[in-house]
Amino acid sequence: MSAMSGIAASMAPVLFRAACPDCRARFELTAGALRLAIGASARTTFYSFTCPDCGSAVRKPAGERIVELLTGGGVRTLRLHSSL
Repeated sequence: MSAMSGIAASMAPVLFRAACPDCRARFELTAGALRLAIGASARTTFYSFTCPDCGSAVRKPAGERIVELLTGGGVRTLRLHSSL
């Protein structure tokens, strides 16, 4: 066993707790199930996912702390640019 495979085997995937506002289900999602969009303002910065229970598309605002947690956990990020 190489050092790298030992490190990878000991690292558990990051899970994020989430809830669906439609069906009120609570669950955990992997980084791959979430998307983060960072815009020029608080109104255009959000994360989104599909509820695994009811299939609803969910979009929630993301403040600075949420952005930090999601990016640190490997969530795919889209930076939105404003046109001048």
